[in-house]
Amino acid sequence: MGEVTDYYATLPTDVRELFDGIRRRALELVPDAVEGRSYGMPALLYQGKGLLSTMQTAKHLAIYPFSGKVVSQVADCLPGFSLSSGAVRFSTAQPIPVDVLDDILQLRAHEIDAGRVR
Repeated sequence: MGEVTDYYATLPTDVRELFDGIRRRALELVPDAVEGRSYGMPALLYQGKGLLSTMQTAKHLAIYPFSGKVVSQVADCLPGFSLSSGAVRFSTAQPIPVDVLDDILQLRAHEIDAGRVR
């Protein structure tokens, strides 16, 4: 097992299933991603950098793409969602649309790839 899988095992079933769907989609789009930690959170890592973390708090669920630039690039596609510079907050009743999730994952992977070239 890995950091993400172990964390998901602690969550309520509905949250675990939602997060696991996000994890599976991330691995479809970025198959080289692996489980680990970034900024103290269980996360999928790509090329050693944080690709995405999904976390539950007392008030909401959130994804963290470890990039404020990525969040700002998809902000217009997320009306009604609570955003910060590095997070998108959502709920099981209002999950992140799959197409926007795909954009987040692809943008972050490209950002990591571009940083590796420098």
